[in-house]
Amino acid sequence: MFYQLYEMNHAALQPARALADATRIFYSNPLNPVAHTTWGRSVAAMAELFERTTRRYGKPAFGLDATTVDGKTVPVAQKTVWSRPFCNLLHFERALPAGRQSDPRLLIVAPMSGHYATLLRGTVEAMLPHADVYITDWVDARMVPMTEGRFDLDDYIDYVIAMLHKLGPDIHVMAVCQPSVPVLAAVALMEARGDRFAPATMTLMGGPIDTRSHPTAVNVLAKEKGTEWFRDNVIMPAPWPVPGCGRMVYPGFLQLSGFMSMNLDRHIIAHKDFFVHLVKNDGDGADKHREFYDEYLAVMDLTAEFYLQTVDTVFVRHALPKGELTHRGVPVEPAAIRNTALLTVEGENDDISGIGQTRAAHALCANIPDAMKAHYMQPDVGHYGVFNGSRFRAQIVPRIVSFMASHGRGERARAKPRLVRSNGA
Repeated sequence: MFYQLYEMNHAALQPARALADATRIFYSNPLNPVAHTTWGRSVAAMAELFERTTRRYGKPAFGLDATTVDGKTVPVAQKTVWSRPFCNLLHFERALPAGRQSDPRLLIVAPMSGHYATLLRGTVEAMLPHADVYITDWVDARMVPMTEGRFDLDDYIDYVIAMLHKLGPDIHVMAVCQPSVPVLAAVALMEARGDRFAPATMTLMGGPIDTRSHPTAVNVLAKEKGTEWFRDNVIMPAPWPVPGCGRMVYPGFLQLSGFMSMNLDRHIIAHKDFFVHLVKNDGDGADKHREFYDEYLAVMDLTAEFYLQTVDTVFVRHALPKGELTHRGVPVEPAAIRNTALLTVEGENDDISGIGQTRAAHALCANIPDAMKAHYMQPDVGHYGVFNGSRFRAQIVPRIVSFMASHGRGERARAKPRLVRSNGA
């Protein structure tokens, strides 16, 4: 009922938003003399600020039409190469010259934590010059009809395995934040059964492998409240008239509220500065604000079963580091990983996944040779800076590219003959 009231409130504000948008257009029209005054720009700024803060933001586009490879600009075409009800696999196909040596193929597993995969636009953009990039494009749960069934953490792991099978051998996988646990689980299951499609390298970035290490406010809240509290307070049916009406979900707007409340003063100052930029006619400052919040405020719903199972498994029971994680009744054993190289990346000021939480994967993956493991802690960045921004591009990307180049199956075979198991994996 609460979600339905939220939707009704949003619909009731539609006339006010339309009026605000018309006011903005009128007072910012260069043919209107008032638009060139401080008063006119102030009215237009107030109207835009109201419209933006009451709007429902739709799914953004990646908008990556070109990249630079070998110093030359090449076109990029976005294609869907695999699809299931809750996820599409996107390929950013680069138009490279015929005969050019192929780059490593990289599967980026985007977080399913309330934001769309486009939150990793900067990640994809930074990797395109160096790799043949694929990314998981998770679907808003409220847009999936109930006839498509459930989707939980076990299904997430199945999806990752299915995508790795689709892409074939000698693939590299990168998990950003939340998917670090299911990706590690997927690779462990594949290695345990000698699956030849297990990835050549696995890069885990700012992920909650063991949230007992330097717990953050997010970790403490989950541990203190417990799974049942979340079931009783944040799970609700998707409202009419969306395609998934009636599906039990964790609404994206609740997740967004939680994120914003963690740094509320910063968001208030950002919107105040946005108003000032508009009044001063500072187009660059205003455009940067729009670009960031168009992405940040676009949220999606998660299925209740996935959200609750993740909270219980990762944040409450710490099942993976305790050796208690199972997938459809089968134990998940990270020690089974022997042939997939492991790189972990953390941010010094990460307030979502604390220092040491991602690095914990190295202790769990005890049978990966030391020569196939690496860890990097990026100074002076928070959670977002682990996978985006200038420091990511300048200092983290080169390490990822070098790691993939050093530990690709082809490179490894040239350096040292690879042991072949009896089952041919």
